[in-house]
Amino acid sequence: MANASTTIFMSIFSDGLPQFLDILPPVVREKLQIAPDLDSLIEVVMDYGRPAELRFRDRVERMQNVMVSEHDIEYVVKAVGEFGDDNRAGIERTLHRISAMRNRHGRVIGLTCRVGRALEGTIDIIDDIVRSGQSILLLGRPGVGKTTKLREVARVLADEVNRRVVIVDTSNEIAGDGDVPHPGIGSARRMQVRRTSEQHAVMIEAVENHMPEVIVIDEIGNEMEASAARTIAERGVQLVGTAHGQTLENLMLNPTLCDLIGGIQAVTLSDDEAKRRGTQKTVLERKAPPTFDVVVELLDYDRLAIHHNVQKTVDLILRGIPAKPEIRVRTSPGNVEVIQDEHAPDLEAPGFNEKFPSLSSRPEHQEPDRESRRNHDREDRRARTTGVSQEHKAPAMLRVFPYGIARTRLERAIRERRINAYIVGDIHQADAVIAIRSTYNSRPAKLRELNRPLPTVVVKSNTFSQIAGALEELASNAAKGTETDQDAMAEAMNGIEQAIASGKPVELNPADGRTRKMQLQLVESKRLSGEAIGQEPARRIRILPIRLA
Repeated sequence: MANASTTIFMSIFSDGLPQFLDILPPVVREKLQIAPDLDSLIEVVMDYGRPAELRFRDRVERMQNVMVSEHDIEYVVKAVGEFGDDNRAGIERTLHRISAMRNRHGRVIGLTCRVGRALEGTIDIIDDIVRSGQSILLLGRPGVGKTTKLREVARVLADEVNRRVVIVDTSNEIAGDGDVPHPGIGSARRMQVRRTSEQHAVMIEAVENHMPEVIVIDEIGNEMEASAARTIAERGVQLVGTAHGQTLENLMLNPTLCDLIGGIQAVTLSDDEAKRRGTQKTVLERKAPPTFDVVVELLDYDRLAIHHNVQKTVDLILRGIPAKPEIRVRTSPGNVEVIQDEHAPDLEAPGFNEKFPSLSSRPEHQEPDRESRRNHDREDRRARTTGVSQEHKAPAMLRVFPYGIARTRLERAIRERRINAYIVGDIHQADAVIAIRSTYNSRPAKLRELNRPLPTVVVKSNTFSQIAGALEELASNAAKGTETDQDAMAEAMNGIEQAIASGKPVELNPADGRTRKMQLQLVESKRLSGEAIGQEPARRIRILPIRLA
């Protein structure tokens, strides 16, 4: 479909509007026949007991004097014939689609009658990518023109590039209803799917039986179809398809379809490997090469975003670097303008979750100011005191347990706010908890059974803003805790040196139980003895100048 305000696409095929009007009740048909902008009709909506609705590209008209009756709905149902298990039907040798809504007893009480058109020029904005032989995934909201573009891709590759193209047409939406496909697909071949649950099997059958060079598939929607798509791509066949979701990041959050972009898994590294990568031991990593080489996000009819290298883009997002795709705009038929170039810095493999600074921000390319040098010197002194190298010390990765919190929103908050954290499923492995108030107030057994206190932030509702705010609060508190630990360890190291030099006990400042334990371990590592003295909150470590055997 096209936006009439910006671009007018040409149709070299019959749009089948007379056949479409014939299936509508007479009162609706007569209204449309006198409409001045009939060519811009998108769909007719008929819901039982409500006014009929006519949707055009730039306006919506409700026929207040026409209440849809059972007779009107029955008229359309009889005209189009049998609906499939996906509640869709069509008109033979046209691209129109009629979708049914049913009540609890299975009776049709609503219809969405969508006009299908085969338009020429809809893919000129991505023509270079289509002809490159790369596998392409189209994403976008409903009605933005994914299927229309998919249909023209099939025709161009079959007729102009002379490739063997097979369309797996689940709802007969790409090539129309009936046994003879619509001429809008050119010389591409079409395989129909009897039931939606068999789509993945037909995809594999198409590759095994008909030797295609290109497979075109609309609406990859479940794990089996995603697996079939990977099988097709691994056999060297160009795959062009659409999937549910508006952006690449939406796809990464979808556990069912994320395999299309390689899949995501949490990986635990060895100490040496984590040190070599400069990151924490647990990182998020892409499982495998992506099924699709290119992802195209349809932002509007004439504007889209292109991720030319899906593998690199996914790796960057896992590092916390937001994607910056190429943005293309169609200014007129045949004229395309790039208003934003893709920014995808080269990755230094490995290092999946480490932050990736730009070249200009790296220390060797930027003169540090006076305050930076002073802070750096302070950290160096602290590192020498505690015996821990600040150069190789990465910030601790926060392990968060969500209690009653939407996991997908928490994952999105971690990614978008670039917080060094990951989600754990076992509360006993967590460093912190984000809980929903309605369940937390009842003091659930899972929290009562913990043998240690956990930093917990309680939110009122499951909104993204509240979850992101709670996550930032936990990360801030964790960072402050890290600085406090470093100060406490520096104090302990100074106390050890004083005890050795003077031969007298040295008392440290009061600290909590966890910090006291860390200080005592440091004392014993220097082969000295230590003990905890005093009562809370003034309990503290006393270092004794007694050498351990």
